[in-house]
Amino acid sequence: MPKDGWKIRIDDRRKHHWAPLSVDMAEGLSADQMSRYSRHLVLPGVGLDGQKLMLDSSVIVVGAGGLGSPALMYLAAAGIGRIGIIDNDLVSSSNLQRQIIHSNSSIGKPKVKSASKWISGLNGDIDVVSINEKLVPSNSIEILSDFDIIVDGTDNFESRYLIGDTCEMVGKPWVFGSIHRFEGQVSTFNLPGGPNYRDLFPTPPPPELAPNCSEAGVLGVLPGIIGTIQATEAIKAIIGVGDNLSGKLLTIDALSMESKLLSFSKNPDREIVTSLGESEVQGFSEMEAVDFVERKDGGWKPFLLDVRREDEQRIASISGTDVRIMHLEIPERLEELPRDRDIVVYCRVGQRSAAVARFISESGWSSGRIFNLSGGIHRWSDMIDSTIIKY
Repeated sequence: MPKDGWKIRIDDRRKHHWAPLSVDMAEGLSADQMSRYSRHLVLPGVGLDGQKLMLDSSVIVVGAGGLGSPALMYLAAAGIGRIGIIDNDLVSSSNLQRQIIHSNSSIGKPKVKSASKWISGLNGDIDVVSINEKLVPSNSIEILSDFDIIVDGTDNFESRYLIGDTCEMVGKPWVFGSIHRFEGQVSTFNLPGGPNYRDLFPTPPPPELAPNCSEAGVLGVLPGIIGTIQATEAIKAIIGVGDNLSGKLLTIDALSMESKLLSFSKNPDREIVTSLGESEVQGFSEMEAVDFVERKDGGWKPFLLDVRREDEQRIASISGTDVRIMHLEIPERLEELPRDRDIVVYCRVGQRSAAVARFISESGWSSGRIFNLSGGIHRWSDMIDSTIIKY
């Protein structure tokens, strides 16, 4: 692979059309690879050269969940030589409705370990890089710059903007995917001359207006459709075949089975990203469940605020919760919160509570007294009390 990476390879490949593979052309592949990838080898537009490019390429999937599962499975099956997986979550039973790379035997285990085991069981050609961490500004450049293409399997805007900004800085293409209830979106950003994420979505929406699938729900098969298209886009970019989704947003409605292709372009007035802002400096602090318990055992008396819905409270709740106020009701009920005590906010997985913690700190409360319980009920179940149901 050229040291300056994917751009040369993609640009060069677009100059050629390939014929199907003949037997005497198959140098460089083992007998097992000849058999395994035979449908690629006879496929015009792929052939031996395309398969070799895939075997020599690397893709990292950020998130081994609903979108990441099918993307990882098909990238592995296609023969992408080096596949990275970054995720710091554990498998729960609620994942299995859509996160098909995991199984019942994976429950309670790190998602990267479960996904890595599945990939290795399918294809021994793959060098799997498992990163059991969260992608954050302090590690994103080092991690993403080590791969040719990035596939976004996340479910929140904070991660998408971080991926987009990092890829713009290090010159890497990335394939975006998004799902919400019955609808999905796909695009490919940051290809040579093409737009990036901020050209389409300049600024993030307010977090409280951007629920993930755990809050809004999602049809279980939808991530399979979108994630598979993401894998297709990554492979097309690697071998330089077909028309990619650069400058185009594909939307799919699973209820009507209608799809639309919307066009957009680079914003010439947008300032190119040259550094990553630490968006975590956001007026409140993250707190792990273990730290919360240790501080309480030491005499700390915080105000514990649950911002989930009533039906969620009936499933599981953290002992000692002072009040439940659904996150959308917080603006009109702010005065119910104390100003003379530390406030710890929690929800199911920590995203709605982060939005609420930010809102409270921006509404006049001392930022040093506002905490978001990282990972919410799920992390509490993993680290403190396994009898609490993860839903």
